[in-house]
Amino acid sequence: MASTKIIVCVGIPMIVTGFLIAILWAPAAYGVESTVEFVGSLIGIIGVIFVIAGLFYTKEPVAA
Repeated sequence: MASTKIIVCVGIPMIVTGFLIAILWAPAAYGVESTVEFVGSLIGIIGVIFVIAGLFYTKEPVAA
């Protein structure tokens, strides 16, 4: 049972924000392009982790 709040409210905005930082802001940051690209991609990767965590989140314990 997936948690749509984690996926929609946290994961997807982080992915979009990381993408925009890495693609749009990095070329404009003279001298620190690689650092800005790294931070943007790191935010995107953490967003993907949140999406995956949201897919596996359940409120009830799963009985084996």
